[in-house]
Amino acid sequence: MSRGFESHALRSLQVRSVPEGDIMSEPVRDRGIRSLPTAQVRHGRLRRSRAWKTILATLAASLAVVLVSTVSVGAITVAQINANIDVVELEVLEGEEARVIPTVGDWEGGFNVLIVGVDNEPGQDDARARGGATLNDVNILVHVAEDQQSAVAVSIPRDLVVPIPSCPDPDGEGASFAMSAQPINVAWSYGGLNCVVLTVEALTGLSIPYAGAISFNGVAQLSTAVGGVDVCIDAPIKDPYTGLDLPTAGNWSIEGYTALAFLRTRYGVGDGSDLGRISNQQVYLSSLMRKVQNEGVLTDFAKLYGIAQVASSSMQLSSSLGRLDTMVSMAQALRKIPTENIVFVQYPGRTGGSGVYAGKVQPITSAATALFDRIRADEQFALEAGNTGIGSTLDTSEPAVVEPVPEPVEPAVPKNGKVVPEVEPTLEPVEPAAPAEVLPGVQGQTAADRTCSVSN
Repeated sequence: MSRGFESHALRSLQVRSVPEGDIMSEPVRDRGIRSLPTAQVRHGRLRRSRAWKTILATLAASLAVVLVSTVSVGAITVAQINANIDVVELEVLEGEEARVIPTVGDWEGGFNVLIVGVDNEPGQDDARARGGATLNDVNILVHVAEDQQSAVAVSIPRDLVVPIPSCPDPDGEGASFAMSAQPINVAWSYGGLNCVVLTVEALTGLSIPYAGAISFNGVAQLSTAVGGVDVCIDAPIKDPYTGLDLPTAGNWSIEGYTALAFLRTRYGVGDGSDLGRISNQQVYLSSLMRKVQNEGVLTDFAKLYGIAQVASSSMQLSSSLGRLDTMVSMAQALRKIPTENIVFVQYPGRTGGSGVYAGKVQPITSAATALFDRIRADEQFALEAGNTGIGSTLDTSEPAVVEPVPEPVEPAVPKNGKVVPEVEPTLEPVEPAAPAEVLPGVQGQTAADRTCSVSN
C-alpha cells in the first residue's frame, strides 16, 4: 500500500486503496551516518496538561440562579475540554535563545504558528491508518505581522528535501543524528512534533513558539464543526485513491470525510503532483478563512464549542498553545486582519531533479530567501497575477461587485434665494503608498481571491 498522505482509502466512502508507484519507500532511520554536524538539544519530556483549575468567586445572594448555572456550566465545559488536550514541550537548539511566550489577553505583536497534519495517529480507524512510521504530510507555517495588519501562511511540500537537525527522542532518552537531505515529511518519525518544529525553524530562520498537529479524524471533524466549506471546481473531480467524487463543475459545500478527501487528493487535481495538491488546498483554506471572518463563526458559541472539542480530542499542541486564553487571543488577532492581507503561498520548489531530488521537490533557494526576508521584516508583498499554482485558477464566474453611484446632491438654497457655492477645503497632497513588491517565482493567493480547483 502507498505510504503517502493521499493514498489511504476512506472507509466511510467505501473506496479501495490503489497502490502508487511514485512514493519513496518507508524511510530507514540510519543512526550510523552523520551528514551534518550534530546539533545538541536540551532534552525535555512529553507531558499531559493538567485540567484547568476552575475558580468560582463567592456570588452575592442576590445573583440570579440562572447566572450561577450558566457560569458553572461554562467552567465545567472549559475544564472538560482542556483535560483532553495532549501537549508537548518544544525544545530549542543548544546556543539558541528560549522561545518567548507573550502574555495573553489582548494580543500584542506578531507570532508564528506551525500547523502539522499527520497520518497514522492513534484513534484513526483501520480504513485510514497504515503501518509504519507516522509522517507529517501537511506543514503550514503561519506568520502574523507585528502590527497585526497582515499574515502569511506558507505551505511546505511534504516531499521537499531539506536538512533535518538532531532531534530529541519523544521518550526523552537520546537524540537522532542530523541529516543533510531528507523529505521533510519524515521529520515526525525522528522526534514527533518537536522535530518538525526544529526542522522548519532551521529551514526558514523563524522562531516557532507555537505548534499543533492534527490527525485525519480531526480534519474531517473540523470541517463539520464550522458548518462546511464552499469550494469551486472547474470540472468534475474523481480520485480513486482518496475516494473523492465531485461529479459536476461548480460550487460545492463539503464537510466531513468529503472535505478530507478533497484536501488529500493529488491525482484528482492539477498535474497530479504534491505541488498541485498544495494549490488545491489553498482553494479550501482561503474559503475557510472567508467563512470564519464573514459568517460569524468566531461569535457562534455552538461552532466555537465544536471547534474546541475537535482540538482537544484530535490534536497534539505545544504547551504554549494548549491554553484556552492563548487560542482565543490568537483567533481575535487573526479576525481583525483584512482577507486581502492574508496570503497563502507555497514554499518555492521544483520537481524533475536528480540525485537526492529524484521524484521529490527541490528548493528554489533564491525565491525562498526573498520570501522569508520579507516575512521576517514584516514587509508586505504581492504575487504575480494569476500565479495561483498548477492546482487552482482564478474564479472568473463571480460577477464583479459594482458600487452604487451616489445621487447628485442639490445645493442648499438659503432663505434669500441665493445659492452659496460650497468651498472645498485645501488639503495637503498625500503621497500614494508604494505598491507592494511582486515576488517572482512565488505561487499562491490571498484569502480574498476566489479560486477554483483545476481538475486533472
